[in-house]
Amino acid sequence: MRIFLAGASGAVGRALVPLLVREGHEVTGMTRDAAHADRIRAMGAAASVADVFDRKMLFRIVREAKPDVVLHQLTSLGARNFADNARIRVDGTRNLVDAAREAGVRRMVAQSIAWAAMPGEGPATEAEPLDLGAVQPRLGTVQGVQALEQAAAEMPEAVALRYGLFYGPGTWYAPDGLMAEQARNGELPATDGVASFIHVDDAARAAVLALTWPIGTYHIVDDEPAPGTAWVPAFAAAVGAPEPPVRAGAAPWERGASNAKARRELGWAPRYASWREGFRTLGGR
Repeated sequence: MRIFLAGASGAVGRALVPLLVREGHEVTGMTRDAAHADRIRAMGAAASVADVFDRKMLFRIVREAKPDVVLHQLTSLGARNFADNARIRVDGTRNLVDAAREAGVRRMVAQSIAWAAMPGEGPATEAEPLDLGAVQPRLGTVQGVQALEQAAAEMPEAVALRYGLFYGPGTWYAPDGLMAEQARNGELPATDGVASFIHVDDAARAAVLALTWPIGTYHIVDDEPAPGTAWVPAFAAAVGAPEPPVRAGAAPWERGASNAKARRELGWAPRYASWREGFRTLGGR
């Protein structure tokens, strides 16, 4: 297949390009930072330098790539630019969908998140409504997810991958990442809030498989949603941080997510079934 990968220099994108190339796909990786273009080429892909907010340029490069599938892995999380990240979900996705449809692309695989469901009991499923009754700043995140998934669904074939919290190389949950820094500073408390994780390599593998998955929305998370009282001490130990402070309580939406649909309907399973084994691969610094 000819693949247009938007977000080729991000944490998932860097893991994804070599997998796609190894599978024999012809990949064009888009980045807005020219400094990353050579790295994309070194992995065996063509590189396009463009800003997703520049509609005219985006339309041109997607048209020139002539892709069969557009993979949407755009974020601004590496730069910790939350406003830009929210705008990418809304305006960036809008532009990418419009460019893909204008170029005659049928399928899009889009990166979404697994913690936008409304409060409830137990891990969230894909069938549950988004938490549009939340207050800011969470409401802005949820509205961004809604806009992203609705825009992607305008494609003839759309797959939304609702990822758990990323850990592994290039993510916040890495020895040199934001959360490790907070853990070392005693700023990452262990609470009762439940989270679901996914190793960045498992996230990339799922995106490759989604090239041929049935259309729909899938939680791409590991098998063990867990409270912070369980995972935060393990993460702290993995990155060489001291024992974390413990604080009781959790937000109503901190419930984790279930991967039962992806396992049942697709036969998908993460390589790292639990963050417990995955965190052990991180290593402190």
